[in-house]
Amino acid sequence: VYLGAKTGRDGIHGATMASADFGEDAEAKRPTVQVGDPFTEKLLIEACLELMATDMIVAIQDMGAAGLTSSAVEMASKGGVGIELTMDDVPQRETGMTPYEMMLSESQERMLMVLKPGREAEAEAIFTKWELDFAVIGRVTDTGRMVLTFKGETVCDIPLGPLADDAPLYDRPHVPTPPAKALVDVPETKDIAADLLTLMASPDIASRRWIWEQYDHMVGSDTVQAPGGDAALVRVHGTDKAIAITTDCTPRYCYADPVEGGKQAVAEAWRNLTAVGATPLAVTNCLNFANPQRPEIMGQIVGCLDGMSQACIALDFPIVSGNVSLYNESKATGGGSAILPTPAIGAIGLLRDWRKNATIAFKDAGDIILVIGTRRGDLGQSLWLRECHGREEGPPPRVDLDRERKAGNVIRTGIAAGQLTAVHDVSDGGVAVALAEMALAGNMGAMIDRKQPHEGAAAFFAEDQGVYLVTVHDHALLDFLQAANEAGVEAEPMGRTGGKRLIFELPRADHAVTLDALRTAHEGFFPKLMGEDAALA
Repeated sequence: VYLGAKTGRDGIHGATMASADFGEDAEAKRPTVQVGDPFTEKLLIEACLELMATDMIVAIQDMGAAGLTSSAVEMASKGGVGIELTMDDVPQRETGMTPYEMMLSESQERMLMVLKPGREAEAEAIFTKWELDFAVIGRVTDTGRMVLTFKGETVCDIPLGPLADDAPLYDRPHVPTPPAKALVDVPETKDIAADLLTLMASPDIASRRWIWEQYDHMVGSDTVQAPGGDAALVRVHGTDKAIAITTDCTPRYCYADPVEGGKQAVAEAWRNLTAVGATPLAVTNCLNFANPQRPEIMGQIVGCLDGMSQACIALDFPIVSGNVSLYNESKATGGGSAILPTPAIGAIGLLRDWRKNATIAFKDAGDIILVIGTRRGDLGQSLWLRECHGREEGPPPRVDLDRERKAGNVIRTGIAAGQLTAVHDVSDGGVAVALAEMALAGNMGAMIDRKQPHEGAAAFFAEDQGVYLVTVHDHALLDFLQAANEAGVEAEPMGRTGGKRLIFELPRADHAVTLDALRTAHEGFFPKLMGEDAALA
């Protein structure tokens, strides 16, 4: 059974376009891009959920890459059966479509379903109610072949094996990425406040408010946390549960050390979910790389997948879906360019009681600020090194997956117990940027103690992994510290909240920056980039 929107010519060869480089003929590839309709998608989701509440469904799959071809082949192959499709019965929104076009179209909002015999009328009534197409287009067979008919003629009759499980596997030549040289002649910060302002206005860290305020992010009134925190948090309507959602990747880490970068991408997503109080459940991915026929690029792919695998196993964080986009480079006149290795991670977690969530915002003046996790102070591949000194050097920060898991468990327990008033993981820009983001979210400053495990830039701009900033009331401090100590997780005091400035006490001089200056730097990048007239009121 075919469900959802009608089939058009949009998206034909979309899957192969996703694995092709772009030259001067890029404009001709526009028809390969699908046209999405979020409203129809919502109707399809609701109709499918209603049908899933019955016992009618034998199997179901969405029509994704390669459209009807992939869904039909994969469903039949996984079931060890064959499939026959009558192409004349496929709902079409364009005239004169050929079976070839129908099978390869990637028109959105479509599902393929196998129903129990005799239940068609019940299922069709549900989809008619939701104003979606419902068409019986074929049947399951025992032949192990895919047979297509069109206008009374057989236009395709091929075995499923070579298209699915028996398809050839590539083992492309690959070379590992050479280890990054140790960072030498490490610079020092002359003014923490000035460097922090530079980072807050940089493309990687600047506020995305200009973008997300243009969209309705409160639809259904189930948004628990507005954008700007570590993870999106959306209540499951009519329940106490909430779903936490995040995406993450740090391509510069993956380029310097693919294995460590792959680990970090997964660990960062796991950390983002943890920081709002959610239990991480599963991962999806979008693996974006350049030309895999180049051994050094294939080496990046192999390394990133190795690192991702290590992190998923150690964190009990399985990958349940994903896709791949290769050959992401151009052949423009005058030389080509390739993207950095970007194994983008999407992840989801569960909060059983949405009320027990944490945000990044400082809450009350006088709260104690703690750093949770091990701080090594390595500045390799840091944004501070790039933005303030123009250097992209050194190995990326190491990810200790055992310590990552221990620290995350302590954080989630502290949130559930109501001990923590604010939580934010440390990532791009290090502790200083995390502090600034928490201060801006809560419109409250902080006084940072001079006693730190490292000095200067290493103390404030190192992008240590598995590290969180939290705030806690005095009365809950001892209980939380005891739990951290029992788990073998480091917890160091960093300062207290209050005022309208971030003040960094240093042995030689204090450095301070106002919240107004931080907000101007942080909020100004995108409006300026898009033109002053593009800024929203």
